[in-house]
Amino acid sequence: MITVDTNVLAYLWLPGDLTPFSIQTLKKNPVWIAPILWRSEFRNILTRYYRSGYLSLDIAADIMKQAEQLMKGAEIQPSSKTVLQLIASSNLTPYDCEFVALAMDFHTPLVTSDKKLLSAFPDITISLRKYAQDQVLGAG
Repeated sequence: MITVDTNVLAYLWLPGDLTPFSIQTLKKNPVWIAPILWRSEFRNILTRYYRSGYLSLDIAADIMKQAEQLMKGAEIQPSSKTVLQLIASSNLTPYDCEFVALAMDFHTPLVTSDKKLLSAFPDITISLRKYAQDQVLGAG
């Protein structure tokens, strides 16, 4: 099991430089968890793609439905106490700290491409690229 941030999920449906790493991560470790907040963040990403003309509303809705199916039963509210402790010890938003808190609560790595998260919590986070590559090499 791993904790993933919203961008890791988004790369599965929205092509980008890290899409192959997100796909590889899912193949190697298909048990993903995320705070419920991922839904709002994902909708925000889809909104940007829709408003930029890259997605129709129907396609955005279909992508959201697929993402919700992938994460069904894996959406977990992190400990508020842990989130608050993390915001007190970092400059990150409470939103970012929800992902870190969940990883801490469940003793899993947080797989992310967010440089601020990677820098602030190097003992808890691992880059998507590194996680996927380590998985290919059989090291993780």
